[in-house]
Amino acid sequence: MTIPAQRRSDPIAGNGAGGAAKREIERLETVHPQGFDLSLDRLHRLLDRLGNPQDKLPPVIHIAGTNGKGSCATMCRALLEADGKSVHVHTSPHLVRWHERFRMGRTDGPGQFVDDEVLADTIRRVAEVNGDEPTTVFEIMTVVMFVLFSEHPADAAIVEVGLGGRFDATNTISNPAVSVIMPIGLDHEAYLGDRIELIAMEKAGIMKPGVPVVIGAQDNDVAREVLIDTAERRGCPLAVYGQDFLAFEEHGRMVFQSQAGLMDLPLPKLPGRHQIANAATALAAVATAGFDIHFETAERALTDIKWPGRMQRLTEGPLPALLPGGSELWLDGGHNPHAAMMIAETLAGMQDRIERPLFLITGMIDGKDARGYFRAFEGMARHVFTVPVHFNDAGLDPETLARSAEEAGLTAQPMKDVEEVLRLLGEGWNRLEPPPRVLIGGSLYLAGEVLRDNGMPPE
Repeated sequence: MTIPAQRRSDPIAGNGAGGAAKREIERLETVHPQGFDLSLDRLHRLLDRLGNPQDKLPPVIHIAGTNGKGSCATMCRALLEADGKSVHVHTSPHLVRWHERFRMGRTDGPGQFVDDEVLADTIRRVAEVNGDEPTTVFEIMTVVMFVLFSEHPADAAIVEVGLGGRFDATNTISNPAVSVIMPIGLDHEAYLGDRIELIAMEKAGIMKPGVPVVIGAQDNDVAREVLIDTAERRGCPLAVYGQDFLAFEEHGRMVFQSQAGLMDLPLPKLPGRHQIANAATALAAVATAGFDIHFETAERALTDIKWPGRMQRLTEGPLPALLPGGSELWLDGGHNPHAAMMIAETLAGMQDRIERPLFLITGMIDGKDARGYFRAFEGMARHVFTVPVHFNDAGLDPETLARSAEEAGLTAQPMKDVEEVLRLLGEGWNRLEPPPRVLIGGSLYLAGEVLRDNGMPPE
């Protein structure tokens, strides 16, 4: 069964950056639906015609979960690259350009997004082999990732699951070095089920018999038990956060503890206490995949992590310049209640000599638990401004989203766009008050818009 997905626009057009690949993707979109097919049969047929590139990858760290997948992938990459390894990375969705989904490893430095002509050529070759066979754009682009990663040598590949796990297109990988399950919460209920144990079962679908599994910090005991039970039934060597490894903050440092011993490390350079557990999971995943990470390597890696659109502070550019002097502007693409709680906790824990009022600028796409998202900020946010999401045709109407915020106990008003809100705050601010803290969030698509408009596309 193919589930239709919302159409997403790519703002890079013409013959400039991303031009050739963009035209190939637009061509795909006119022929194939944008959606998810809850079956891997046709993917296997296409991969077989291409010589099964998914079986010719370097050691794969395969990452599923509701939240924290991207952080874990970024930290795994940082750990491996700090050790001199070349690393391919596949993440989704992209923020501004499709190229972000394919970071190609290099032997002479950190990986870089795939070259435009290389991506365009690979899309053409995969589409030609597929011919007129029914498929989806996401399936084609996942196969493109397999071809790219198989044709360009690297020491490791990090592959993030797109939706769910069991039927995700990346789950055609038959023998990863390690399967990683990050925190599980309610999200994509229409596709994965509306109970935590059902979602956990879908995520656990990436576990392969006998392949090692690393389970990250789980807030839900039911989810944890489902994951552990699945791994044990499939004969997977298992490492569980809080049981076989853990991390905690002590004296402004991160102490990582595993069966191999203790490591006294810097806190990861990503805001939020939850990133300590994410970093521990990344350390465990890299070690379980067979890579030796020494103290010096881990120290270097954790202090040099960049993950755009996730608790990213915007300090330069046209958008933060619209706010009163001394303001803080933060960006995070988290879009479900669990992510919102982590964001709220991070904001609440920020040390400041003044007590800043918090304002939310929120855009979301249909199908998300908007009220659950906003409840995390009850008692914290002074006001919510809701805006449309232009990168996705399923963006919620700002008036509808404002009602959800009000139902969650917040005051809210719909606005035209992010820039209008920032101008309103900047021009009408009472200078007798401390400058505000502003969080733009609710959607990775909105995060992509903001980065584009602020001249800060991911690199």
